[in-house]
Amino acid sequence: MPSVGDITARLSRAFNIDKAAGWDPVGLQLGDPAAPADRVAVCHEVTPQVVDTVVAADIDLLVSYHPLLFRPTTSLVAGSGPSGRAYRLIASGTALLVAHTAFDVLPGGTADRLAAALDLEDVSGFGPAWGADVSKVVTFSPAADVDAVATAMAAAGAGRIGRYTHCSFRADGIGTFLPGEGADPTAGLPGVLNSEPEVRVEMLAPRSLVGAVVAALVAAHPYEEPAYDVIDVQANAGFIGRRGTLRAETTVEQLAAVVADRIGGVARIAGTGTVRTVALIPGSGGAMLRETDADVVVTGDVSHHQARDALAGGTRIIDPGHAATERPGVRALYAAVAKSVGTALDFTNVDPDPWKEA
Repeated sequence: MPSVGDITARLSRAFNIDKAAGWDPVGLQLGDPAAPADRVAVCHEVTPQVVDTVVAADIDLLVSYHPLLFRPTTSLVAGSGPSGRAYRLIASGTALLVAHTAFDVLPGGTADRLAAALDLEDVSGFGPAWGADVSKVVTFSPAADVDAVATAMAAAGAGRIGRYTHCSFRADGIGTFLPGEGADPTAGLPGVLNSEPEVRVEMLAPRSLVGAVVAALVAAHPYEEPAYDVIDVQANAGFIGRRGTLRAETTVEQLAAVVADRIGGVARIAGTGTVRTVALIPGSGGAMLRETDADVVVTGDVSHHQARDALAGGTRIIDPGHAATERPGVRALYAAVAKSVGTALDFTNVDPDPWKEA
């Protein structure tokens, strides 16, 4: 029987969990990685009704699209809020794995499934979801030693981009140095200016691992005093939005009716007229309305002032609600989990949206 940790590792690779936004608490939120995971279920959001269903079904691992604990908490006690729901899951022996923005940006994930639901063509990404804090570690090595240095850095955690490891950039150049009194240079003589062919090596690393990467670099480097730089960067983000083209021009009102029919929800519109290009942002996309030049944006949770600002810039809006824009992706999430683990219970339609029609 696979463990919680086994399935977490498998799904984390499948969902490319490192591509999640840096602010997003994805991955294993609750539970014991060593515990068995015989019964797996998938939900849209960990609501009280979902927790009731999970406990009754004796689920070992719950895979949720939305995080349960979004903000830091100092206690887990019985109650009705997120921490109380977390307490119930722990007490029932249920682990919780979160996909969220990792699945949003994933090819074939939430954003792509929303685009497919509306039959968009020529689809491309926009709106980078910047990942966890990352740095670029740069050093300069003799050509004969560069592979050993880069391999040591990779073993310490540098050079991982998505599903690839040992990623580096290398460029030839000339390094100069004048060894001072008491120096023991690998090449050259003390007191003599030396020019040495070197290779510049650049590798990305999570900021939390930079110390280990630098230590590995220095240990593997042949120089007595290797030069290196650490530069904080934003790099290799996945795109949380999609932009595409409708097969034929239509009106905002007609497209809103299609949106409501295809993904559910009750679509609000801001602006009128004909549209051909469409931008899609699953969930809450109000802050990203100005990041695209599409004729209309389909997203949820748009505020009054965000709508006014978008209209002033010439962008129309269709807002069918937060949960509705995620629904095609959540169905894809269930299918992906069920395929990976063999079988999974589908709780994605259990209380997925707090809004109801009057």
